[in-house]
Amino acid sequence: MRRRGLCSRKLILKSDQPTGDVLLDEALKHIKETDPPETVQSWIEYLSGETWNPLKLRYQLKNVRERLAKNLVEKGVLTTEKQNFLLFDMTTHPLSDNVVKCRLVKMIQDSVISKWVNDTQRMEKRVLALIFLAHASDVLENAFAPLNDDDYEVAMKRVRELLDLDFEAEAAKPNANEVLWAVFMAFTK
Repeated sequence: MRRRGLCSRKLILKSDQPTGDVLLDEALKHIKETDPPETVQSWIEYLSGETWNPLKLRYQLKNVRERLAKNLVEKGVLTTEKQNFLLFDMTTHPLSDNVVKCRLVKMIQDSVISKWVNDTQRMEKRVLALIFLAHASDVLENAFAPLNDDDYEVAMKRVRELLDLDFEAEAAKPNANEVLWAVFMAFTK
């Protein structure tokens, strides 16, 4: 029997054990209660608030960006400020200090230059996810901007190798996290 494509597979929750993070626990609750199950791409749209399907509004996480920002403010990564944009006062969340950002940028740079592993199975999953999400957010080139020309070329070549991987084949490898590869596929489409 032939397996469905990675993007067309439905998510079925194996465990509804709380993670300790309010947003993640709320997302798990939605995934658990869904009948019929939905695809990874659908869940990304629902949970990010990017869907316009009125029948699926109940799956949206309410005020997800504000809640994420508040969580980062509580952890000391961001601060909260009011800024005046012409007629409107807007709440913004600038970095409280650059240490966390610099650490993440350094982690990404090191992972594709000095600590490069040619096998995605041996790469740290969080770093791999960070690379794909930074690419999808269009901030990866900013992370590589301070590098010298040779390192920049190597870094971009290796990221291109990751983006050009066959996600279906990667997900089919032993001990691979299929959901993680489905998320990568959804973000690189």
